[in-house]
Amino acid sequence: MGILSNIFSKIFPSSHAANAPAGAAPAPSATPASTPSPNTTAAGTAPTPGAPAVTPMAEVDVEQMLNGMAQKSPEKLNWRTSIVDLMKLLGLDSSLAARKELAHELHYSGDTNDSAAMNIWLHRQVMNKIAANGGKVPADLKD
Repeated sequence: MGILSNIFSKIFPSSHAANAPAGAAPAPSATPASTPSPNTTAAGTAPTPGAPAVTPMAEVDVEQMLNGMAQKSPEKLNWRTSIVDLMKLLGLDSSLAARKELAHELHYSGDTNDSAAMNIWLHRQVMNKIAANGGKVPADLKD
């Protein structure tokens, strides 16, 4: 389990799609993908009349949740701008080694010895990943 997965497990409920095991295969489709009919979705199943074609993920209000956690924390943690504080708030290892591992996991191409630049990049990428997986993240915290 990677560091990003650990972050997701702290933010999203265990039943949330963001916490699905990596490599989990989607359910097999009823219709072969090579021969979709005009009345089927991309997954190969017929849509239910009156129902949306895709069930949206339940959105998690990340700002509200993290602000609540920060208020209860004995430390003053600025999760909005600091990847270190975000990781501390979530009860995760925020050491330089852990952040370098997260940078590797997220394919950081910069110099990991420039921790200030790496930390800024990590925070933005983590917020983008949270938003992409159903987290409601303030617009100023993501690309």
